[in-house]
Amino acid sequence: MSRLLTFCFLLLASILAYLHIDRRPVWAPFQVAHSVEGIARSEQSRNLTEVGKSVKELKNTGLVKTAQPSLRMDWLPDTSAPSVHAASLISLKNGAVRAFWFAGSREGAPDVVINTAVFDSQTSRWSTPTVVMDRVRAEKGLSRYIAKLGNPVPARMADGRLQLFFVTVSIGGWAGSSISSVISDDEGLTWGQPQRLISSPLTNMSTLVKSPAISFTDGRLGLPAYHEWIGRFGELLRIEENRVIDKRRMSAGRGAIQPVVFVDSAQDVGAFFRQTRSSSQVKQIPVSETKDAGQSWTTAKDLEIPNPNAALAALTLANGMKLMVLNNIEVGRHRLVMVMQEPHSQRWQVIQVIEDDASLVNGLRREFSYPFLISSNGDDAHLTYTWDRKKIKHIYFPAAWFKYSASSLKEKESQR
Repeated sequence: MSRLLTFCFLLLASILAYLHIDRRPVWAPFQVAHSVEGIARSEQSRNLTEVGKSVKELKNTGLVKTAQPSLRMDWLPDTSAPSVHAASLISLKNGAVRAFWFAGSREGAPDVVINTAVFDSQTSRWSTPTVVMDRVRAEKGLSRYIAKLGNPVPARMADGRLQLFFVTVSIGGWAGSSISSVISDDEGLTWGQPQRLISSPLTNMSTLVKSPAISFTDGRLGLPAYHEWIGRFGELLRIEENRVIDKRRMSAGRGAIQPVVFVDSAQDVGAFFRQTRSSSQVKQIPVSETKDAGQSWTTAKDLEIPNPNAALAALTLANGMKLMVLNNIEVGRHRLVMVMQEPHSQRWQVIQVIEDDASLVNGLRREFSYPFLISSNGDDAHLTYTWDRKKIKHIYFPAAWFKYSASSLKEKESQR
């Protein structure tokens, strides 16, 4: 009898899932944030399988030494929590930058909360941090038991409001998680009640978020997500308010999670992943691409930059320059660098070594992980990353710094 009931339940769920899929709206093109003058469309939609040929030198590339302009470095406000992690950023309408991160006694502990603070670019100071979400408020708003939460990711909705996605876990570890969100009408000063995203008609488990959302021309958001239970793979969720109206699998197998994306045109996007491969497989950056606005994805050749099972950050500037921040080593997270790919080029080059504890013995090496990149005006960059699980470091890269770095690289190329 129990088997019959189980079969009937699964059959009903399958029918409902089919009807849900059948009602999915037509996919809209991606919204391209910056149009780069002089870059041909054919180059923007190039095949990413050829990119890896020119990046082998990144394995041992050193720091490109820069003079002025200098970088601006500081720390996110201290909340006295012994463990902090997974910071994210979003630009505000007044030119400031709001950060989110989770903090507590340890990752996954019941006392973990999601904090926020605002960076004033005029005074170069952070506001006093406040709590956006804790376990008790999440339980009350979602009407379900919450064991732990984490990974806040903000996005700007089409109507101008802020939406904050975050991960909650009711049973088990991160593999048993789901995504919830809250919406703010006042740039993050106050937040509405949390609502759970339903990404699966059956279990709605093992869906996590880490990377920035992208926009479609119809106003909906594309949220890069990933799974860690049974398979480890990436997905692109189409979000309307607090509803998942469609999704597409971005990677295959068990070796690629936490996708970051570069929008090259209205139809073309390249996705780069954190690798979670077995010890016998190559430790490089998995790549997928879409040429139909995210409806279908194909696996491309790895980007031949070492990756030690660690998250990446990605950003395209207004001039077409692409940036990534990553750990370019095969084991550990003790080295963090920024790499750049210029327009018209397929080469990725190190332009800044941000942290490097390679000279220290293993027991003294610190962890530098979970980078997150945004631009406040299209020409600059704000970076945050976890510093040894004890602090969150913030670095501001002004537009002049990128111009200087690019010209320095060109000068070095001409002298070869």
